[in-house]
Amino acid sequence: MVKREFHYRWAWELHSSPEALWALVTDTNRFNRDTGLPPVEECGRGANARRRLRFSKLGLVVEWEEEPFEWVRPHRFGVVRRYRKGPVAQMRVLAELEARPEGGTRLVYQAWLSPRNLLGLLAIPIQVGLLSARSFARVFRQYDQRASSRRVRAGVQLPLTLAPQPVRLAGGGQQRLHSLRQTLLAEGAPPELLERLVETIEQGDDLSASRLRPYELADVWGAPRRQVLELCLLSTRVGLLEFEWDLLCPQCRGAKVRSPSLGGIVPQVHCGTCNIEFAVNFERAVELTFHPNPAIRPVQAGEFCVAGPQTTPHVVVQQLLAPGEERVVSPRLEPGNHRLRALGLSGSQFIRVAEEGQSQADWQVKPEGWSDEEQVLAPDATLHFANATGSEQLLILERTAWSDQAVTAAEVTALQRFRDLFAEEALRPGEKISVGSLTVLFTDLCGSTRLYNQIGDAPAFGLVMSHFDVLLRVVAEEEGALVKTIGDAVMAVFRRPVAALRAMLRAQQELAALPETEGLQLKVGMHYGPCIAVTLNDRLDYFGSTVNMASRLEHLSKGGDLVISSTVRDDPEVDQFLAESCNLRVEPLEAELKGFDQARFTLWRVIPE
Repeated sequence: MVKREFHYRWAWELHSSPEALWALVTDTNRFNRDTGLPPVEECGRGANARRRLRFSKLGLVVEWEEEPFEWVRPHRFGVVRRYRKGPVAQMRVLAELEARPEGGTRLVYQAWLSPRNLLGLLAIPIQVGLLSARSFARVFRQYDQRASSRRVRAGVQLPLTLAPQPVRLAGGGQQRLHSLRQTLLAEGAPPELLERLVETIEQGDDLSASRLRPYELADVWGAPRRQVLELCLLSTRVGLLEFEWDLLCPQCRGAKVRSPSLGGIVPQVHCGTCNIEFAVNFERAVELTFHPNPAIRPVQAGEFCVAGPQTTPHVVVQQLLAPGEERVVSPRLEPGNHRLRALGLSGSQFIRVAEEGQSQADWQVKPEGWSDEEQVLAPDATLHFANATGSEQLLILERTAWSDQAVTAAEVTALQRFRDLFAEEALRPGEKISVGSLTVLFTDLCGSTRLYNQIGDAPAFGLVMSHFDVLLRVVAEEEGALVKTIGDAVMAVFRRPVAALRAMLRAQQELAALPETEGLQLKVGMHYGPCIAVTLNDRLDYFGSTVNMASRLEHLSKGGDLVISSTVRDDPEVDQFLAESCNLRVEPLEAELKGFDQARFTLWRVIPE
């Protein structure tokens, strides 16, 4: 080893704030790509999220062990790499973002490099001191322009990022793209949103195009989220896009497994970074993402960095402490719930951030774990960490709220448009996966038997089918999904109780207004609670006590009313809706329910007046 260390320090005065720049500057995967580094290959993992990585450039193989990145949002981040192969022995990087009094940011980027041999001694001044200095300045100024001209939402930079060079479509891809654009317009796709999606396919860089998130696109386009989601679903149906189901770790929230269909989802997944096994659930752990059809545009995103701060954007602070080491940090904390944990220890410390919180806090990381008492901190609190264990600890302070920009499996599978377009999407036979809480309702037609006897089977059947059409339409308009029909009855699901309530009140009103359905009344029972997804008769279905109770409540309905459970009635949106509706009467109802141990249930009958 040549015993010398090179130190480089560059500083740039940028127009954007540290908060606006953070999501761009810390996206080390994109930064490494933009500055000309080749894709990396992971070849092993060590303790506390260490990784062994390598790449090859101009025939030279470079291999290293990478320490976990350390950062304090939105002030600084850095990493240490110890090389096993190549001309460099060790490199340490530190980037600091300091708010300027007059506005903007002073970005200071430093690098310390030790050469391994004579080649390193010669190459470092040229590659890093000259070439990297130029590319870093160019890229950071590009990021500054993007941050100044575009919105940053919840610390996440929104797409679209244009490709640095013209995108190459597949052979015949331009013709297919034009043909499918016309097909989508004929199918009723919103023209303006469709043009934006086509622009993304034609001009977006590979990293942006490889994982399209509909709600991110909607936010940057200023468009309704549901419209963009339905456009992506329809585009997948006609062959413009393809989708994947990403299985996310509940701790680092990275995609550990990707499946092109629900049938490929497994109930248990291992996260190598967090070294945990986790149960897959539709409510948080499965996200639907999209990418262009390879027949139109093949996307080769590659990985240029596997563990920078933007791979876990919910993590506010990450620090690696040796035994006995102490550290003081002052992050910018968002109001809400957080937790502090150590990667190698069980449990966590719960923290709530509020204006009235403490201005400082001290934690000793001990082998016996964390305090059960929640601590309340101010957004600008100073945090003091001390590692009182006998081993190295990776401390992680993270927001507990999940991003609302993810299209979860629980949400999309409860959407009528998805069920209409992808009826074949189902879990493997026998698989059961939690979908979180859903509003489940059952309906039935009161008086249909008498109608069959009075006017005959064929006319009565036509009226029943007309009633199904009304139900299907109002359910879809309120972002629910019709799961199945059972004779004259219907089972439907919604994510929000108030949407289910609105849909059924409209259905009853519309059916009552149709002359041909005179004498028919809609019975409705509704409950909100946890559900399990299964596959029955080759279709996605639901079961559990929530489903059972909803079916029991329908039998208590007299027709023209709705019987709802206390969980529906106590929902804040439902409570407000009922309070503001002057044409609804709500009456309490005590009843026993077959199959449930509880003696009596307090229910509610909602009666339109």
